[in-house]
Amino acid sequence: MTTDLRRVLRKIDDQRWELPTSYEPGMRVPGIVYASEAMLRDAGEDKALEQVANVAFLPGIEKYSLAMPDIHWGYGFPVGGVAATRVTDGVVSPGGVGFDINCGVRMLRTRLREEEVRPVLEKLVSALYAAVPSGVGSEGPIRLKGNEIDQVMVQGARWSVKQGYGDAEDLEVTEEAGCVAGADPKTVHQRPRERGAGQLGTLGSGNHFLEVEVVDEVYDSTIAEVLGVEGPGQVMVLFHCGSRGFGHQVCEDYVRIVEGAMKRSDIQVPDRQLACAPLDSPEGLDYLAAMRCAMNFAWANRQAIAHAVRENFSRVFGRYCQELGLRQVY
Repeated sequence: MTTDLRRVLRKIDDQRWELPTSYEPGMRVPGIVYASEAMLRDAGEDKALEQVANVAFLPGIEKYSLAMPDIHWGYGFPVGGVAATRVTDGVVSPGGVGFDINCGVRMLRTRLREEEVRPVLEKLVSALYAAVPSGVGSEGPIRLKGNEIDQVMVQGARWSVKQGYGDAEDLEVTEEAGCVAGADPKTVHQRPRERGAGQLGTLGSGNHFLEVEVVDEVYDSTIAEVLGVEGPGQVMVLFHCGSRGFGHQVCEDYVRIVEGAMKRSDIQVPDRQLACAPLDSPEGLDYLAAMRCAMNFAWANRQAIAHAVRENFSRVFGRYCQELGLRQVY
């Protein structure tokens, strides 16, 4: 173990540990790590605690630099790192928001039972693998032309639904109805547009996945019933992805751009990956608008994938997706 975190951290209770400002001169606030004692052994192996301390240097940071139980080494922020900065004197850090802007999961339920799917599982997975491209730089059947990518940036999942990829019911159970306000395509440069033009409906690489799953156990039957989860043996589909090369490039572009704002505002941070800009600076405002474009791209992407999943379940089982009960949980 690289660092025995128990010697550095002050135990608050069985799940919370405080990293004092004395750990690193320049920390504006303490850190709080949410973890059991057993989890701390893993957290100490990749020096993620140093990144918790580095985040505490950000101007305007409010109360604490937080680390969730999945803490491990990241880009500037640790993965599992959370911080809030004040509107009045705070900053935004593109690297802190991350490269895969608005990565997230989407779950579809079905009326199918495990025993119905097992005999055709290989055929089903092969169909899904072909329909939803994965891997670095993967591109799909949707090719954005002209100003269509600007429409995606502004409309998000609504654009996908308008093109026939799903229906309005999906939007009712999607965060922000699949579209966040304040996106401005003028703040997005050419390279993100080029990278994103062929990537709607694709998973990408890394920790992104598409899985055919089965309910093992229900912990709250009342909530499960509301969500359409009937109980053990029910087949579900879960997938995880984000804004693909579009969002990655937006982040890369703005990590470089905000460095100018840092110099102008005399902001000092211990790691270049924490490059940031005051929230009310031209660079900060432009980044936030471009970030929202990437958020909408991610929702449009997940909407397109959900449609491909439905189509291929329908083909494999020879029944309409409505009969199969393929409805979005969240």
